[in-house]
Amino acid sequence: METNLNSDQELAILKELASKKVKQLKGFYNHLFVYVIAMIVFLLKEYTNLPLQFFPIKYINWVVMIIWSAVILGSAIDLFASYKIFGQQWEERKLKSILEKKYKKQKWE
Repeated sequence: METNLNSDQELAILKELASKKVKQLKGFYNHLFVYVIAMIVFLLKEYTNLPLQFFPIKYINWVVMIIWSAVILGSAIDLFASYKIFGQQWEERKLKSILEKKYKKQKWE
């Protein structure tokens, strides 16, 4: 006997996965916005004669910006390239696999 419980559970899991992806995207875009602002301030500090030597800005240097750039690049690859490498079909197969394992572990009396 097939019920709508399975499809309701699958829908809830899909909503949860979509919610996680949206949170990841929001976090990435917030991080990217702060990075762009910091990069602009860094470039102004390095290539102009503006007196930008106060507390948080004086610690922005080439090493910090290179590491920060690598982190942004890694985050972008993880977030966007994984969609290309692990496409929609892969996600659906993986989701079905996880759901099947969960249903097999579920004991009915």
